[in-house]
Amino acid sequence: MDEQLLKVCEEKARQWLGPQYDEETRAQVKEMLEAEDKTPLIEAFYKDLEFGTGGLRGIMGPGSNRMNVYTVGAATQGLANYLNDCFKDLPQISVVVGHDVRNNSRKFAELVADIFSANGIKVYLFDSCQPTPEVSFAIRHLGCQSGVNITASHNPKEYNGYKAYWSDGAQMIAPHDVETINYVNAIKSVDQIKFEPRKELIQIVGEDIDRPYLDAIKTLSLSPDSIRRHKDMKIVYTPIHGTGTRLTYRSLAEWGFENIIHVPEQDVQSGEFPTVVSPNPENPEAMAMAIDVARREGASIVLAADPDADRIGVVVRDKKGDYKLLNGNQICMIFIYYLITRHAELGDLSNTDYVVKTIVTTETIKRIADANGVKCFDCYTGFKWIADVMRNMENEGRYLGGGEESFGFLPETFCRDKDSVSSISLMCEIAAWAADQGLNLYELVIDIYAKYGFSRERGISIVRPGKSGADEIVAMMKQFRENPPQTLAGNKVTAIKDYSDLNCRDLVNGSLTKLNFPTTSNVLQFFTENGDKVSIRPSGTEPKIKFYIEVREDMKDKAEYEDLIAKAEAHIDQILSDLGVK
Repeated sequence: MDEQLLKVCEEKARQWLGPQYDEETRAQVKEMLEAEDKTPLIEAFYKDLEFGTGGLRGIMGPGSNRMNVYTVGAATQGLANYLNDCFKDLPQISVVVGHDVRNNSRKFAELVADIFSANGIKVYLFDSCQPTPEVSFAIRHLGCQSGVNITASHNPKEYNGYKAYWSDGAQMIAPHDVETINYVNAIKSVDQIKFEPRKELIQIVGEDIDRPYLDAIKTLSLSPDSIRRHKDMKIVYTPIHGTGTRLTYRSLAEWGFENIIHVPEQDVQSGEFPTVVSPNPENPEAMAMAIDVARREGASIVLAADPDADRIGVVVRDKKGDYKLLNGNQICMIFIYYLITRHAELGDLSNTDYVVKTIVTTETIKRIADANGVKCFDCYTGFKWIADVMRNMENEGRYLGGGEESFGFLPETFCRDKDSVSSISLMCEIAAWAADQGLNLYELVIDIYAKYGFSRERGISIVRPGKSGADEIVAMMKQFRENPPQTLAGNKVTAIKDYSDLNCRDLVNGSLTKLNFPTTSNVLQFFTENGDKVSIRPSGTEPKIKFYIEVREDMKDKAEYEDLIAKAEAHIDQILSDLGVK
């Protein structure tokens, strides 16, 4: 055990025994200090929670590295101080505060509202849990300067989080995220946090935001005639115990779909997520109940949202009638293909139109965009970076859509965060549009590959919790940088992109070029001679290192699709083996 680290943690913990902390917190910290096993103490105090790619996120409990009323309070006080400095000339600064279904989320949201109001900031507090993208919408709709949503997205039930947004409805990036951290770090004592609310500055909102948000989503429909022809299509939707119950059913009905099938057990909002191990639509297990309902009802498509209703899960039926979970790359690919193709059919596609994807998302999207004369921008992982492209392109072109491999898509500009409510509505429309062509979504995916080239992707996450895990992840990234692979699955590595110094090394001709990105990031990419792509990055919100593998295979005939999947999966297995990833 690192005795110096333990000493620092014990010193920090003793400060939490003071009278400014509540009795329950003091008792829990005292228990950790007196325990023989010091691991819980170190994990709770070895660092302070910081804003990452998704804001503040951590396990709930006492300690500086945990989500609790004091870390949430310090974050809010720091943000309030920063807002009061940034917008001191405004007669009234205002923010939106929302929350998901998680344990303590309402408690934290009300605490955040109280602290903002205590600092003279007007708060629009949602009346109950709402989708994450609705907070983004409300900030723009109400003309607020910032916003906070209490959510840990699809993380396990022990977690909660704090997403901070700026005035454009996007999650913070530099300089605001860095400055907020500086202001939060300046909160050295609980005594600096203003807990006493000014209730006259807190306004409860609900339907007055729901209605314009749903109206805005309805404007995204491009194929209302297709919906009318297929309004009885059997569609299963599950919110997986989350906030999607609030608006998704209403949106689907307003778009014209009349046969939405529920999974009643998962309509129950609960921070315990009682029917799933993990409330993540990326995981087949989380979709199992909905698939069972679909199989029983003979549904065409299965859709899901994660608990804060920003990510989307999609299950389609293959030719044998079996249900297959699409990966996030395929979901994003379908959206981009449809939006470009449908605008072309409507005759309003322009060379100033653009789409956005993250650097770890499938390159098939770029091929679709290039073939249709549409710009395709790459950005870092996280929707705050997609929003950054949108901000920079505000008067330069029309945004068609943007997404990432982690099951998130945004087909609109009135929000600046991924949105399952609009995405699910649009995906159902795509299913109706495909049905007009005699295709289901499974067959549409094959058609896209046949036209633009087959690729297969897989994401692998290696979890390494705690201080020792963080050190191991640092060592892994160092090893890959200092000893990069020369071949992957028998194919030569021809280029390496390192976003930590924004250098791209061409290993064929030895040239070095600079990557055009707004800032550096701890991401490493390898490209091979046959078009494979490997991306490696530590997560900004979770204790894990992520590997994103994309391989290309030659597709000569649509009938080869299932065989190509098996071939590509073996190809990915070999790459992972070459990287030493188990």
